[in-house]
Amino acid sequence: MELSLTPKAEKFISRMIRFNGGTPAHGFRLVVSPGGCSGLSSEFTVEAAPLEGDAVVEASGLKLFLPAESRMLLDGATIDFKDTPMESGLTFITPHTGSCGCSSSGDHSTNAGPATVSIASIQRKH
Repeated sequence: MELSLTPKAEKFISRMIRFNGGTPAHGFRLVVSPGGCSGLSSEFTVEAAPLEGDAVVEASGLKLFLPAESRMLLDGATIDFKDTPMESGLTFITPHTGSCGCSSSGDHSTNAGPATVSIASIQRKH
């Protein structure tokens, strides 16, 4: 599987792991599935180990725990991170669909743009 992270995405993911008490064994679990206004729906958490069915994909020295469907949708993708006044979150640019998406600002127009995940979707482990 081919997957790349931009420096902004690397920084964001590293911080999420660190802020959630992560050790070098921890990883960033990213679940991407069809749905939502962009055609993709995404959620992520920091986990101590991959869940059953997850594959460990290393990108830029970070461990990503990806379920099968996420691997299929993200193969060949570039993951970026946006932080603007209008939206904040991960952005996925895939070769399969090009750039498609809707912003976390609630703009559900039909104009194509990168798919994003809102910071508000972060789930903290207790």
